Amino acid sequence: MSTLKAVRGTRDLLPPETQLWNHVEASARALFARYGFGEIRTPVFEATELFARGVGEETDIVSKEMYTWEDRARAASEKAQSLTLRPENTAGVVRAYIEHKLGETGGLQKLFYLGPQFRRERPQRGRYRQFWQIGAEVLGPVSSGSESPLRDAEVLEMLASLLDELGIRGWRLELNSVGSSTDRPRYVAALREALTPIKHRMCEDNQRRAETNPLRVLDSKAPEDQDLINSLPKIADFLDDASRDHFQQVLAALDACGVSYTVNPRLVRGLDYYTRTTFEFTVADGSGLGTQNALLGGGRYDGLSEMLGGPKAPGIGFAIGEDRLILTLQAQASYDALFRRHFDIYLAPLGKEQNAYALSLAQYLRNFWRPVLRTKGFHVEVGEGNFRLKKSFEVAEKLAPVIAILGEEERAANLIKLKEFAGGEQRVMTKEELVRYLSQNDPTLKVPGETYTDGMHEVSGRHDSVNKS
Repeated sequence: MSTLKAVRGTRDLLPPETQLWNHVEASARALFARYGFGEIRTPVFEATELFARGVGEETDIVSKEMYTWEDRARAASEKAQSLTLRPENTAGVVRAYIEHKLGETGGLQKLFYLGPQFRRERPQRGRYRQFWQIGAEVLGPVSSGSESPLRDAEVLEMLASLLDELGIRGWRLELNSVGSSTDRPRYVAALREALTPIKHRMCEDNQRRAETNPLRVLDSKAPEDQDLINSLPKIADFLDDASRDHFQQVLAALDACGVSYTVNPRLVRGLDYYTRTTFEFTVADGSGLGTQNALLGGGRYDGLSEMLGGPKAPGIGFAIGEDRLILTLQAQASYDALFRRHFDIYLAPLGKEQNAYALSLAQYLRNFWRPVLRTKGFHVEVGEGNFRLKKSFEVAEKLAPVIAILGEEERAANLIKLKEFAGGEQRVMTKEELVRYLSQNDPTLKVPGETYTDGMHEVSGRHDSVNKS
């Protein structure tokens, strides 16, 4: 019998790598909260019509890459429906905005999401058929300020802060304006006209795009077509005064915040819903992504709500390719110190008779309430009493900075014998003293000198099953 494996273009994420994923996602959640974003969770599949209308029937995503199937009726009274695994999430978020009448609140909606997306494309480094995105959308009625260039700049400044906080080095922000809903058709018409006499000299994909979606030609990375593409009209020459002023205000706000950027007149991001500001963050070669060096991208979509049958709701959003972000972090930075040791302490019972004592001590440490960090206890791994002491040390040294040796004498005296791996120092202490020791050596404890009581001793927290501030 053949061995079953993950489908091509998908993969399993395993420890310890998932710790890095959790670190990235927790960092994103914390930063989004500072900017006033709340989480939205939409279904992983939607009606196919949502993407055909929102993303655009002539885009590569809709025409070639979607996982679509006919959902058969289960009863005579039901109709079959075409469903699609979401290839992107902006359309789903705007659909939810319309369906739940979020615009009627009159306020600005700041929504973020994390989750898998699906595209049937050729798998390559950092690109999978099931891939993960971290994204956010800012939208609302015009009266909420959703159309303001301030919103564009705030999103871009937030993304720059996130990449800096994660430790991404050498990122580059490129942005452009693709104009309003009236600018863009005029530019597309000029682009079609310019492509007509030269498209036969382009690669097969660009010949097709020249007919179906000329803007996508500007996104092409085909090396043999670059000189021809550079000769095409620039969209900046087709912007009306309002679009030009909007873009200049975005740039001025970025200058005020000290966010560096490059205006790229070829950056158009060919999805049908984009208007005005479009942007992309890239990293330098050698950052783990090969020649496809984009980390994230997005833009403004002032007419998408109306395209989906909803009210006017200008908006701007982005999506981070989390798979690609992780690859970049792994290539650029060493997270060994952060993730090599999962635990604060390893408990080593000497003999199976000490197993119960070890587990009760682990329970105490894991459930200890620490007000400074507003979180429960410590990360504890429990060994097995049947292990030889040498094996316990070998296992513990890979997982934690200290080992607690729990023998018969220690249990009788309700004590713990602690040994540090770094300095080799060994000491005997009570469990309350152990909590104080672990708190003092916790790198996440940012308030030195503060102590709390558990009712008996001064320690850095309280053993309490109820979360109290």
